[in-house]
Amino acid sequence: MKVPTVALVGRPNVGKSTIFNRLVGKKQAIIEDTPGVTRDRIYGTCNYKDYKFNVIDTGGIDIGSDAFNKEIKMQAELAIDEADVVVFIVDGKEGITTNDLVVRDILRRSNKKVIVAINKIDNKKTFDNIYDFYELGFSYYIPISGAHNVGISDLLDEVVKDFNVSEQEEYEDSTVKFCVIGRPNVGKSSLVNAILNEERVIVSDVAGTTRDTVDTLFTYDKEKYVVIDTAGMRKKGKVYESVEKYSLLRSMKAIDRSDVCLVVINAEEGIIEHDKHIASYALEAGKALVLVVNKWDLVKDQNKDIKEFTKLVRAEFQFLSYVPIVFLSAKTKKRIHTLMPEVKKVFENSKREIKTSLLNDVITEAVSIKAPPSYKGKRLKIYYVSQTGTKPPKFTFFVNNKGLVHFSYERYLENKIRENFELDGTPIVFQFKNRNE
Repeated sequence: MKVPTVALVGRPNVGKSTIFNRLVGKKQAIIEDTPGVTRDRIYGTCNYKDYKFNVIDTGGIDIGSDAFNKEIKMQAELAIDEADVVVFIVDGKEGITTNDLVVRDILRRSNKKVIVAINKIDNKKTFDNIYDFYELGFSYYIPISGAHNVGISDLLDEVVKDFNVSEQEEYEDSTVKFCVIGRPNVGKSSLVNAILNEERVIVSDVAGTTRDTVDTLFTYDKEKYVVIDTAGMRKKGKVYESVEKYSLLRSMKAIDRSDVCLVVINAEEGIIEHDKHIASYALEAGKALVLVVNKWDLVKDQNKDIKEFTKLVRAEFQFLSYVPIVFLSAKTKKRIHTLMPEVKKVFENSKREIKTSLLNDVITEAVSIKAPPSYKGKRLKIYYVSQTGTKPPKFTFFVNNKGLVHFSYERYLENKIRENFELDGTPIVFQFKNRNE
């Protein structure tokens, strides 16, 4: 299913980040009274009624002389280009400003559906100001208060009005979908080509395409796969490649549609913070992962350096200690044969179902080896655990008091489960419930 995208745009300090947090349901954006705090686009997912869509919070567009403004404007324009609907947020207390007119002109050129959200409408005095904004020349105007959660449902009703709930993908349930994600210039397109040119792969003549990714259906070991390539640029010009964080949005959309995510790292350049950001989105989405170190042909002492580079990857990606690492060269196809078996393995692990009796045996033994820490004279008791979901595996623990669960003990239990069951490459989710819930 294609997940729609909504961009929040406007000048600085009109309340975009507050509204973003309302929509995604958590305090993800930084909120301060200082204009221009949100320098980069921030991404989240909103679930409203039967609809699900991506939300982008952009930096405020300001015609002032701040050195950041050119990049902020560029990123906002990229977000608008990706969006299905744009919410243009204005300040109901201050009225129309020169910066609002700059944003208006950008939006008029986009030919997208624009909803003007008149924020900070907290009383009758400010409500009387909303009609001033009609001179912006758009079709939809909704008074809201992000701070007080007023009018947000009206805004969401208008946002989702033309979204299609029932739009489904055309692939069979048995088809494994995996995406190739990573920052620009790590070799994503080359890797896709190398996978499809491998001798054991049969590429279908029917290739589905979506608005921003290219899907290719192929058969490997008599099983159907779809590789989702996020590398192709839809528009000419290097502006998209030059803004590195642009790859995040494209990656997020591909992640949402995939069962497995291949996070590609450039062996020549090494690991940077942006690689971790992209990987963390796949982790948060609950997807199985494989870390792919590409351009390994450019490393001098390859056998020795695999051990050293593995240590580096493990140190930098501590939150992905369970994820397999594959070293290869998409250009020369060296070691390319090691990739698809890992994709297959981590997908199987993500849908693995564990017998309740075996699971409880492991947890009982783990508790007997290391009892939960006590807190104010009280100690966590685990009565029972069962698997309650797959893709990723989810385990529900019934306990005496879930408030006594310490994150370090939760990590200990996760390690014990991973030691006893084949769960490489897949995140696992724990839920704790009081026995009377």
